[in-house]
Amino acid sequence: MEKKSARLYFIDAMRAWAILMMLQGHFVDGLLDMGFRDNSVEGYTIWKYFRGITAPVFFTVSGFIFTYLLVRAPQKGFDNPRIKKGVRRGLQLLLIGYLLRVNLFGLLQGEIYDSFYLVDVLHCIGLSILGIIGLYLLMQNRKKWLFPMVLASITFLLFLLEPLYKAFSYSFLPDALSNYFTKTNGSVFTIFPWFGYAAFGGFLSLLFTRFKDFKYLYPVAIGAAMVFGISFIFYSSDLFLLISRFTGIQLFADIYFNNYLFIRLGDVFLVFAVFMLFRSFLTHNTLIKIGQSTLSIYVIHFIILYGSFTGLGLYRFFHHSLTPQVVIPSALIFMVICTYTALLYERHKATLKSNLLLATGYVRTKVEPSYLNASKIVRVSLGRLLRLFGLVKN
Repeated sequence: MEKKSARLYFIDAMRAWAILMMLQGHFVDGLLDMGFRDNSVEGYTIWKYFRGITAPVFFTVSGFIFTYLLVRAPQKGFDNPRIKKGVRRGLQLLLIGYLLRVNLFGLLQGEIYDSFYLVDVLHCIGLSILGIIGLYLLMQNRKKWLFPMVLASITFLLFLLEPLYKAFSYSFLPDALSNYFTKTNGSVFTIFPWFGYAAFGGFLSLLFTRFKDFKYLYPVAIGAAMVFGISFIFYSSDLFLLISRFTGIQLFADIYFNNYLFIRLGDVFLVFAVFMLFRSFLTHNTLIKIGQSTLSIYVIHFIILYGSFTGLGLYRFFHHSLTPQVVIPSALIFMVICTYTALLYERHKATLKSNLLLATGYVRTKVEPSYLNASKIVRVSLGRLLRLFGLVKN
């Protein structure tokens, strides 16, 4: 780290880039007419490839940021204030993930739709944060090198064994739980293998923390990221095929035929390299604020695009029906609206929360006397009724 600030601004910039990529990716993928999805068109192929980079980068950066803040605190173990904040954040993400899938019209009819139980990115990031906290607490009295080694090992084990656990049906679990492990019912993400990217982000953050005072940290980190990135993208598949032929183990052949996890890990390395290379240009206040407002941006985009609570989102009215001429400028407008609204909310969040507390207190002062009077009337009426039937003595 350069001797300026403990904050790694390029990480915030990466997170901002990832959330903006997610906005346009969800919009275009949800609304573009199927007739225009032609893999022979170079522009569409490039867009599709970069869309696939978004989630791995977002999970990795999320794991990086949380672990970086976790280990920087001077307190250790349960005394670390980041433990409490992290648990609260993890549970908050799980709660928001479910709330965004609530349909109020269904609730009014006494029904909870199956889509409520589907698992999305917020569920997985929330669980990933809780998982990193658990590993941190388990490793607190161990050798310092053990925590990063465990995080890296988890990543490679989850990626290596993906063909095995992906084949499980998990039918012995209730759908609400099995959705965390399989996409059979429609879950967008599953905790495995995606926890692997968050764990790897944690591993990278520990390396940055360990070598933060190294004079040539960035030149070495950029060079290493480029080497690993290119290696994973262009050579990992051939390596698994070679291992499969040498050992006869089918698992490595299965990885070769669907090596998206390691290739995407290579993409993550290259994205890190690019953002570290241009880190001195990525300190604009607006860019940093976007990177720090990803949750608000995600929630707003989910409501507008997918119609949280009402089901009346853009996805319902324009699902796979727009031409590229319409969808591209509309995606840009969508990105601006979601981002601007989120930044506006973040700017006035303290005031909004204060006003909400005041409103809640006002309603409570008005309702509480009525509640107490109603409770008294019910108790008296119930007592008279019981005495009338001789169930209690006078």
